[in-house]
Amino acid sequence: MCTLLMAYKFHPDYDFIFLGNRDEYKDRPARAAHFWPSYPNLLAGIDLVKGGTWTGITREGRLAFVTNYRDFSLPRSSTLSRGALTRDFLIKSIPPLAYLQNVHVQRSAYDPFNLIVGTPHELYYYSNMENQIRLLQPGVYGLSNALLDTPWFKVTKAKERLICLLATDFSVQQLFDILADREVTPDEQLPRTGLTLEKERALSSIYVDISNYGTQFQTVILIRTGGEVQFYEKSSVGEDKWQQSSFFFNLQ
Repeated sequence: MCTLLMAYKFHPDYDFIFLGNRDEYKDRPARAAHFWPSYPNLLAGIDLVKGGTWTGITREGRLAFVTNYRDFSLPRSSTLSRGALTRDFLIKSIPPLAYLQNVHVQRSAYDPFNLIVGTPHELYYYSNMENQIRLLQPGVYGLSNALLDTPWFKVTKAKERLICLLATDFSVQQLFDILADREVTPDEQLPRTGLTLEKERALSSIYVDISNYGTQFQTVILIRTGGEVQFYEKSSVGEDKWQQSSFFFNLQ
């Protein structure tokens, strides 16, 4: 399922810091982050099944991230792809608040989701399980497959590690180390999302690795106060082998 962390206007040198794991079925085809030929200012991976994305940024500074909300007791509609929520924000020029107001109107067409959109200076969160558009204030946030900052064990632990790390002269590798944490949540703290205990346990770590499902992409984004962007991604190429790429540019 996914785990995202954000430090928004929390560090004196960075307007925005993002860490994220994309967990997905291993046989679901996707392409690693790249500048899209059809939208050359958009840097994102692409889900080759539905055409959407899970994490992206544009040269103009538009940001978008999505996770599923996990509750298998809820009905599924699947009319529209949740990955299209991020893609459509990134390729359009609609202001973030207006975009989310439009999403809110169509919220029932999507399976449960969490969506973060905005810029390094104006960031919003919306879930169709909460139906409230939240303007985010400076701080450190964690998101998995419940509402923003729900205190799941792995989210709380990752936030604490990130806060401690940001007080030091941290490295990019140390940020990736947070995303590589395989510690499983104690049974008494596991969420109850409609899965068996065994599956809840298997999905409860930050880094997930099950036989046919697991962490497929890891992303770190750093945006300095002057607008310099560093984008790092590790993508799984099978059997514990990873391909790493990086992109550097200035916001326009």
